[in-house]
Amino acid sequence: MFILNYINKLRRFIISKSGNEAKVRYLRKQGVKIGINSRIGSMNFSTEPYLIEIGDNVTIGNNSLLITHDASITCFRDEYPDSDLFGKIVIGDNVFIGLNAMILPNTRIGNNSIVGAGSVVRGKFPDNSIIMGNPAQKVSDIKFFKMLIKNNPGRLNTRQLSDREKKPIVMEHFKNTSKA
Repeated sequence: MFILNYINKLRRFIISKSGNEAKVRYLRKQGVKIGINSRIGSMNFSTEPYLIEIGDNVTIGNNSLLITHDASITCFRDEYPDSDLFGKIVIGDNVFIGLNAMILPNTRIGNNSIVGAGSVVRGKFPDNSIIMGNPAQKVSDIKFFKMLIKNNPGRLNTRQLSDREKKPIVMEHFKNTSKA
């Protein structure tokens, strides 16, 4: 049993260092429903991956954690000796989840939403939400955030450039800004 656990952990580690397609393929085999064109930066999916649904065009940041069980029931083992608590996680289409976010059981994130880095998310959030904090709450809607991006002085059209091509553009753009 020890050797089998070790082999599984090693396999999971290798997949975590692999490309997006390998991660998606592995998670689908574990039971996660994943839509098309989604980017998975984390392999921290719960012990019940079959309770997780991820829509199309979703990005999940590195080190994010999706948890489908609530172990706090252990505080009540005298009353509920054989019980466990579970909950689904449903992530809509076109959702961005920042790095180190924690998505707890019984959470539904609507389409076209953004979850801020480090947020602890539990509950139901409507489409077009900006979700942040611990505990996470809707702080804005996507239209306001889009306006902030449109007017952000740090927005540069470098998406299709290599790191080598991008660096001089970014350096030039920020050369006259004061030190932080």
